[in-house]
Amino acid sequence: MTSIRRIPYGRQTITQEDINAVVETLRSDFLTQGPKIAEFEEAFASYVGAKYALAVANGTAALHLAALALGVGEGSRVITTPITFVASANCILYCGGTVDFVDVNEKSALLDLDLLEAKLEASRHRYSGIVPVDFAGLPVDLERLRSIADRYGIWILEDACHAPGAAFRSKAGSWERCGSGAWADASIFSFHPVKHIASGEGGMITTNNRALFEKISLLRTHGITRDVALYQNDDMTAEGAWYYEMQELGFNYRMPDILAALGLSQLRRAEEGLARRRAIAKRYDQAFAGSRARPVLPGESQLHAYHLYVVRVENRRSTYERLREKGILAQVHYVPVHLQPYYRRLGFKPGDFPVSEGYYASALSLPMFPGLSDEDVDRVISAVLESA
Repeated sequence: MTSIRRIPYGRQTITQEDINAVVETLRSDFLTQGPKIAEFEEAFASYVGAKYALAVANGTAALHLAALALGVGEGSRVITTPITFVASANCILYCGGTVDFVDVNEKSALLDLDLLEAKLEASRHRYSGIVPVDFAGLPVDLERLRSIADRYGIWILEDACHAPGAAFRSKAGSWERCGSGAWADASIFSFHPVKHIASGEGGMITTNNRALFEKISLLRTHGITRDVALYQNDDMTAEGAWYYEMQELGFNYRMPDILAALGLSQLRRAEEGLARRRAIAKRYDQAFAGSRARPVLPGESQLHAYHLYVVRVENRRSTYERLREKGILAQVHYVPVHLQPYYRRLGFKPGDFPVSEGYYASALSLPMFPGLSDEDVDRVISAVLESA
């Protein structure tokens, strides 16, 4: 009996160039804390259009460090979306803050900015910040969000893990890339294998704020500095070159040079991968038009990065299982954060965010990665049309 070849919802693409880049670093003097980190950071900052970029251990570490640097602590109240991976909310709890949610827009599954405005206007609480999520690779309108945030004196930490290369059109008509720092105080990215740029693990923080950049740089490495100009112990200024100071309670959230070398090699093909994702999405769009599988489509002012290709179906469970029987390993993103047992213990409950819960009940992420062949795409399309 011939086994069915399985098609996952996401998968990394590793080329010989990637392998060569890693081997070169393995043979160098630095496996960590070496020159590849700065090279990757500079290239990534240039790619998204930001002034500064800091490579870290993973996307969750990026969220944690950025939240700390933005001042989250006891008494901080921060809003995010229920439709995201739990790290977008957990990072606030790590810092001692309190998480609240705003429901998503029915069409986009992005944080609903109308509901956000209404909540901020009516709430008796003062909020410190907001963590919008460019879910699936669909960019949030950060220009509008910035105007809302400024009105209430809150910061923006953009979770752009799904969205390198995504952009939205500003009122001036320019396309603003996710992570550019034009509207958010800081943005974060992930380099998990199923993401656009795969380094195994790893993350990046981008910002245009020099003070924030310096704060995160310190927190990333145990709160330690070797910069003589920043030393605080006046009685130890005559110490030798071995001397260093721990000035904050930081973390070991560094990225190794091995991963930076792989990430840098992948970054060089980022636009090629993005073009392939959009070509696959176009074929899906055309195939599913008018079918029972309803795609979540971008608006005219959005350039989708297609980390995920999401359709909504009436009988999600049965569709999911029929696809698996055909070797199509679709996935569901995400169980709403407020329905997780830990968050229920914080007081959230079913019915709190009905649009998010309705979205979750019908959403299905189809295979979407540059390594999908045209034959694979056709196979996915046929299976979905037969199963939905």
